[in-house]
Amino acid sequence: MENETKSVEQQNQNVTRAAGVVSIAVMASRILGLARETAIGYYFPSKGSADAFYLAFRIPNFLRDMFGEGILSKAFITTFLATEAEDGEAAAWNLANRIFNLTCLVLIGITVLGIAFAPIIVDVLARDNFDNSRGWVTQPLQHFGFDSKIELAIYLTQLMFPYLLFVSFAATAMGLLNSKGKFGIPACASTFFNVSSLAIGIGGYYLCPLLEIHPITGMAIGVIIGGILQFLIQVPSMYRVGFRYRPMLSLRDPRVLQVVHLIGPAVLGVAAVQVNLLTNTFFITTDSGWLTWISRAYRVMHLPIGIFGVAISTVALPQLARLATAGETENFRSAFAYALRLMLLLTIPAGIGLMVLSTPICRLLYEWGVTVEEDTIGTAGLLFVYAFGLCGFSTLKIVTDGFYAYKDIRAPVIVSVCAVALNICLNYLFIYRGFFLDPRAVVFSTVLTVTLNCIVLLSLLQRKVGQLGLGSFIPLMLKILSASAVMGFVCWLTNGVIENDWLGTIGIIPRTVGVFAPIVLGVLILAAMYKLLKISEFDDILNVFRQRLGK
Repeated sequence: MENETKSVEQQNQNVTRAAGVVSIAVMASRILGLARETAIGYYFPSKGSADAFYLAFRIPNFLRDMFGEGILSKAFITTFLATEAEDGEAAAWNLANRIFNLTCLVLIGITVLGIAFAPIIVDVLARDNFDNSRGWVTQPLQHFGFDSKIELAIYLTQLMFPYLLFVSFAATAMGLLNSKGKFGIPACASTFFNVSSLAIGIGGYYLCPLLEIHPITGMAIGVIIGGILQFLIQVPSMYRVGFRYRPMLSLRDPRVLQVVHLIGPAVLGVAAVQVNLLTNTFFITTDSGWLTWISRAYRVMHLPIGIFGVAISTVALPQLARLATAGETENFRSAFAYALRLMLLLTIPAGIGLMVLSTPICRLLYEWGVTVEEDTIGTAGLLFVYAFGLCGFSTLKIVTDGFYAYKDIRAPVIVSVCAVALNICLNYLFIYRGFFLDPRAVVFSTVLTVTLNCIVLLSLLQRKVGQLGLGSFIPLMLKILSASAVMGFVCWLTNGVIENDWLGTIGIIPRTVGVFAPIVLGVLILAAMYKLLKISEFDDILNVFRQRLGK
């Protein structure tokens, strides 16, 4: 019994250590992603070409979010590990080749169809008011042959659709490397996407007009090149772990069918957030500028989701899949509960921090160049609402992983379909019926449905695997909320003092200090509170840092 307890503790420490590595890599990528958004805000007006770019990017990016961080990688990991354990390593490599080749063929078809039907897709998602942009009317010389934002959005959609193909290759590579316990390189891969899109996007702003091409074309080209680099950077690591490409394809292989079975109906099951984001597009194009504000607010929230939610989920899934395959239900429950506690420990204070600092963060990141105060206020209001759902957004990933480890997709599919339907109904009431004609209504409906989705799935998972000890989470939640409330108050007070001292100053230094000084002080206060309240999971995080520093 003592050895078993030590084994579980060692597994938990391994999850924490690996999650730390992934968090650092994902954090670097997401920060570069924010830099790209800052560049878009600096060069392109929110009610003009930025709106068109965000609408165009949403379409392939919707599929990227599912394939890149969702169903393809998760379905592959669980099936690959089961194949390796039951049929041997050679069979697992054959599966990898077959999935890679099948993915290539299917996504080439989807890409061709996406390019062909881009005008119809954009027309369905865009609304009449989407083109009522003051920036578009007052800058006719910068249209470069496009008579409306919708025309520009169609052009950009067709240009960026091939990105889906390469990022899906990257997702398969990520699943393969994660299955082999390699997390660092896959987590860093998206960094190359953001570096490429940022560099090429800025270069394109200056070079494209010389060729009489719309300057935002550079951003679209950067997206494609970035997708290619995101895959290629993982190829050497794939070779080192034993993968050798072979032109194998089979639709009758039972393991391939198992992956397909997991992917097919799971589009809604594991991608409720992405499906909600896409369906929301129809409602947030009601007014010009809304789409840009929501995209920028979500990009900020994407940082803590990536650092905490994606990192913990990425590391936990292979462990959960191994335990489920081996029939170690008790260890599965322990590992899942630990990952969930770790998620709550990090996301609750992060959400409160975003709420308190929403306006200074948005001002620091976006209010430069052609972006104005109106854009900052609109984006900050949406970020404040999004922050309420940070815990639900992140926790949903690990809860869905619990079902995926058991290759059970029925419950996630049913619950997520209901959540998406509820989201559409709420948006219809808020926007179409005029109950709450505000972009915050769209975000609120998403936050509400995702959180409900997470709660329902968690209760269903507990029925499936037995008691997860959720009752013991109540004292932990009270401790985390108490510590986070103190941290939030300190952040609010610190930012207020700084803003009063530098009232009217708009330089980068006061803006930076106004954001990072409260964050640094808040984190120190939070750490002190966690130690005072004796939260063991925080001690595990500190031990990982001590080991890293010791090395």
